[in-house]
Amino acid sequence: MGLLLNIDTATESAGVCLSLGGNILAMEETMGQKSHASFIQPAIQRVMQHAGYPLTAVDAIAVTAGPGSYTGLRVGLSTAKGLCYGLKKSLILVNTLEVMAFAAIEAFGEKTGDVLFCPMIDARRMEVFTAIYTPTLGVVSPPSAVILDENAFQEQLLLQKLVFSGSGSAKATYIQHRNALFSNALYNTKHLAALALLRFNAAKFNNLAYSEPQYLKEFYKKA
Repeated sequence: MGLLLNIDTATESAGVCLSLGGNILAMEETMGQKSHASFIQPAIQRVMQHAGYPLTAVDAIAVTAGPGSYTGLRVGLSTAKGLCYGLKKSLILVNTLEVMAFAAIEAFGEKTGDVLFCPMIDARRMEVFTAIYTPTLGVVSPPSAVILDENAFQEQLLLQKLVFSGSGSAKATYIQHRNALFSNALYNTKHLAALALLRFNAAKFNNLAYSEPQYLKEFYKKA
């Protein structure tokens, strides 16, 4: 059925959950972005203890691989990779924007029709990390870094409705179009767990040695 440890430290919040066949057995969350590194290991221990499983029992470990906070992505992926190496388990990477889109689709309900979903992560100034998905998570526009202006998404909005969600969508509220919809849907590790299970069942695992965070932008550090 797939006993999966799911880890998310990509954005403002962070979470860990243990899922069995898509059912959440235990979950821990925090909203303190600066505390992700100190949160993650104790949270994993508490989740496993609460669910009554040893770490050795998990079948695979899933993690949001980005885009998102540079530091958060490194915390999450390094934790997941370290556990996979030590426990000899498989690694599953899921794009953060895909998880966010899945949460928005779930919140929108069954009548999605021709609506498209556009999750956004604040990338500072007027830039966002974003992508566009169908209600079945088909990729219409792949994840990328986009600078918002008055012309953003106008071609898509002329054709069909777009549901904007996520922290970056606050920057897009100036888009005044009848086809522009805004959702306050928030994602968490239960959404990650659902998508991770699909990958687990399809045996879509990631290379443990060469997997890297999906930054979408180069990381610049002053000397």
